[in-house]
Amino acid sequence: MPSSSESATRAIDGHEVTISNPAKVLFPKPRYTKLDLVDYYVAVAEGALRGAGGRPNMLVRFPNGIVAPSFYQKRAPDSRPPWIEVVTLRFPSGRTADEVVPRDAASLAWLANLACLELHPHPVRAEDLDHPDELRVDLDPVPGIKWPQVRQVAQIAREVLSDVGLVGWPKTSGSRGMHVFVRIERRWGFDEVRRSALALAREVERRGEGLATSKWWKEERQGVFVDYNQNAKDRTVASAYSVRPVPDARVSAPLSWDEVDDAEPEDFTLGTMPQRFAKIGDRHAGMDESAGSLEGLLELSARQEKEGQGDAPWPPHYRKQPGEPPRVQPSKSRARAEKYPLIEVSRGKDKKEALAGLSKWKKQHPRVAKHLEPADVLVDQMRGRSSAWYRIRINLQHVPEKLRPRIPSPARKRV
Repeated sequence: MPSSSESATRAIDGHEVTISNPAKVLFPKPRYTKLDLVDYYVAVAEGALRGAGGRPNMLVRFPNGIVAPSFYQKRAPDSRPPWIEVVTLRFPSGRTADEVVPRDAASLAWLANLACLELHPHPVRAEDLDHPDELRVDLDPVPGIKWPQVRQVAQIAREVLSDVGLVGWPKTSGSRGMHVFVRIERRWGFDEVRRSALALAREVERRGEGLATSKWWKEERQGVFVDYNQNAKDRTVASAYSVRPVPDARVSAPLSWDEVDDAEPEDFTLGTMPQRFAKIGDRHAGMDESAGSLEGLLELSARQEKEGQGDAPWPPHYRKQPGEPPRVQPSKSRARAEKYPLIEVSRGKDKKEALAGLSKWKKQHPRVAKHLEPADVLVDQMRGRSSAWYRIRINLQHVPEKLRPRIPSPARKRV
């Protein structure tokens, strides 16, 4: 193994890929290095490209490993090989960005050399940036919800999709949740795809009877959140085979539906996935042949609107949309503040630092802390232009009013 100050060169798909600092440790506990990351993406390239290939990708880089700050990079580095393809995306702000479009194993290896653990593709092809060919069902459990419930909700989502003539392809997220991706015909714009995802989320919530929620505001959620806003324009989700920044280097693993009820997220890691891939191939190999129509979901959306369910909140940095309800979280609405009394207790440059602040706050308020339920602790990742920071809020809804602390939120200082 070369030292971390040396470089290594690999011939991949007819290109020479230089790996700088190949011995740089990205995952301290299993001691996985940057070269291990490169070798991983080459080994699973066929499957990884089915998810991220031919699409513009946002870069999420971990140059000093998962224990150090990461950063987001929309624009492809100016210093790049001539064989790295880019496509120009235009954002609502009027700004543009040339984003990387991986086409082969060599481009995946080049991304890995940049310490891009995850692949974050947009749901469009580079040849048509206005019409998504993928609807994304992101199942995100609120704190305290266990994995078996995520499985249950995934199966409900499968039923809803089947009822409207669509095929869902499940995968572990590599973290606590699960994704179900759906290939769709390139006939609709982003707004229609998001509206379809919202209709699906509401139907999953209805059928789940408490297992799932489509509520956008965290203080209103229960069970597994079906995040319809992941289908808004310019949003990206970690795609299949992405390596996630967790200590055991879990990966987002494509599954067949008969594996969903038995699979555990920790079964699939940077170390184990290449063997699985070599043995059984890509569980999503038939995905591109299953593109379906959104007409059924759009009809469902229309019925929901007639029943009084209009649009739902968009992410905060999006322009206010026609028909969108007031974009104010329940805890800040005078009429509903008593039901969702929130206080902010911690901020940090990373999740670890924010959680340390939470732990300190709980020690200062033990009588309050014993009344909190897991879902009362709201951990928010706040994105800046190129980096993320974290805040933690507490919902005091289960704390007797006489015990609720009357303390100001932390100073409004960005971290």
